[in-house]
Amino acid sequence: MNTENNQGSLLIVDDIPANISVLSKFLAEVGFDVAIAKNGERAIKKAEYANPDLILLDVMMPVMDGFEACRILKSKESTKDIPIIFMTALTDTIDKIKGFDLGAADYITKPFQHEEVMARVKAHIKLRRLQRQLQKHTAELEQRNKQLEAFSHTVAHDLKNPLNTVIGYSEELVEICTEDNLLNAELLAKQKLVAQAGNKMEDIINALLLLAKTVKSTDIEMQALEMSTIIRQVKQRLAYALSHCQAEIIPPDVFPTAQGYAPWVEEIWANFISNAIKYGGHPPKLILGADQPDDGMIRFWVQDNGEGLSPEAQAKLFTPFTRLHQERAEGHGLGLSIVQQIAEKLGGQVGVESQVGQGSRFYFTLPELISGTSSVTG
Repeated sequence: MNTENNQGSLLIVDDIPANISVLSKFLAEVGFDVAIAKNGERAIKKAEYANPDLILLDVMMPVMDGFEACRILKSKESTKDIPIIFMTALTDTIDKIKGFDLGAADYITKPFQHEEVMARVKAHIKLRRLQRQLQKHTAELEQRNKQLEAFSHTVAHDLKNPLNTVIGYSEELVEICTEDNLLNAELLAKQKLVAQAGNKMEDIINALLLLAKTVKSTDIEMQALEMSTIIRQVKQRLAYALSHCQAEIIPPDVFPTAQGYAPWVEEIWANFISNAIKYGGHPPKLILGADQPDDGMIRFWVQDNGEGLSPEAQAKLFTPFTRLHQERAEGHGLGLSIVQQIAEKLGGQVGVESQVGQGSRFYFTLPELISGTSSVTG
């Protein structure tokens, strides 16, 4: 294979060695990766295995002719999209129409003209690559649409509940509070619920803004991360929750240096630590750590002292808009899905290790710092 100037991969199917020799030599010299099959049955097997960019298929072959091989290739899910150019000495229009009806993309006639072969092969490989790009973008759009559909139902529900609290208690406070009737303990408690509901709506909105940024961003500059600084900023953000729950965070003495995008990595830590506070023990005790498998990645983790998760619950964790622990703390079903997208955009992964009764360890991976900086396109 010519790796310096690779034009694409081809499968040439012909039972005549001289034809194969002429075509394969010429096409390999101009930069194509060429595979060969000498009959229709072998062609089908090789096409399924190698998935070439294009097949040059002889029409007149013994046992299984090119028409039958084409019909079978176009009937299989794994090979149906590979363009096929028939090679033939036949000039009858009926034969050509038969080939097109079976799904062939084009014809070239024998004896071969190198310039014609080159032009037709290049044109159809270009179309094939454009088709693949379109299929990829279509699949991504379908996935985004599914997430948006689920999101619309989830957010409508999640914003409605705290909003009802804000409206209901605010109206009650307006009716009750006068110059002669200031807030008593009961009304003060309701006022706190109003504030909590408002904060909840703000969290949902912030999560949505972060989701929009991760979806929109296509080129992220990777920098060396000062993980201790990031943890300190997260603790400042979660100061009220940490104090209210009397949560304890135990970081390592030193974090290994990874590369990533600090604002996004802060959101991962904030999500993991916030969840550990909500679903941890009483009081929550959080151990932070990192380890380095021998794969060029660093794994960062949060270990809590909560109840742990069943395998069934773990399987649902990173599914967009899925809720767990509704009886303990209401979640908007968005955070872990965003965390997963962030980690993947930065070249890493997320996961959880947990056993019921033994707490949970949520982790994410990032590339270790080698030298310089790089960018990630997603």
